[in-house]
Amino acid sequence: MSDKPSVLFVCVHNAGRSQMAAGWLRHLAGDTVEVRSAGSEPADQINPAAVQAMREVGIDITDQTPAKLTWDAAQASDVIVTMGCGDACPVFPGKRYEDWKLDDPAGLGVDAVRPIRDDIEQRVRALLDDLTTAAPTA
Repeated sequence: MSDKPSVLFVCVHNAGRSQMAAGWLRHLAGDTVEVRSAGSEPADQINPAAVQAMREVGIDITDQTPAKLTWDAAQASDVIVTMGCGDACPVFPGKRYEDWKLDDPAGLGVDAVRPIRDDIEQRVRALLDDLTTAAPTA
């Protein structure tokens, strides 16, 4: 395991919620946290409304691509945050899990995605605070 904590965000399609969460964490934590995102059934592309909602707050997620959840990605992560994938999200012993109950932005317009984006921001800020206070000092 590396010196910095690693977080894996998982949702079904890896096109909206998990991509927004990963974008927020990259934006807020810089290179102090390793950030991954994946989906149990990845979509072909990121949700355009999620891209637009994140662009409105100065975060560009257009370079991200939905990815399939792999055993290796989960095994290499310290914290696994699931978002509505239910039984499709495997459980890995010894990992810290959080399950964020968030509306799925699939098929929604940007007006409906903004509150989801803002909810994710608050959760990511709390997670980052927890990671930085729990991290051992070298």
